[in-house]
Amino acid sequence: QVQLVESGGGLVQPGGSLRLSCAASGTIFSIYAMGWYRQAPGKQRELVARITSTDTTNYADSVKGRFTISKDNAKNTVLLQMNGLKPEDTAVYYCNAAGVKTRATMLPSDYWGQGTQVTVSS
Repeated sequence: QVQLVESGGGLVQPGGSLRLSCAASGTIFSIYAMGWYRQAPGKQRELVARITSTDTTNYADSVKGRFTISKDNAKNTVLLQMNGLKPEDTAVYYCNAAGVKTRATMLPSDYWGQGTQVTVSS
């Protein structure tokens, strides 16, 4: 069984910064990619940023130059540094681990965290 535990959300003023952290635990053999998605009220869930096992990164156009994703392979942890936050960044942010293989089964599966609220408001 794999669990993703997120932390770091909260309320911040426009222009401020937050850092989200997500740790994957369980009998993990390998993870293909970890990333962050977000969902605002009335909108579909969208990719924010993702990083693969080979350090390839993808960012939504709306966050390029403001957000930075990084990972610690040894700890199966992914971080999202968010700078220059805007009110339109307000959403629930979900951690995702894709292509996870566990020691019990080598079949890749995807997992999601419970979500953490980010609110950007003055």
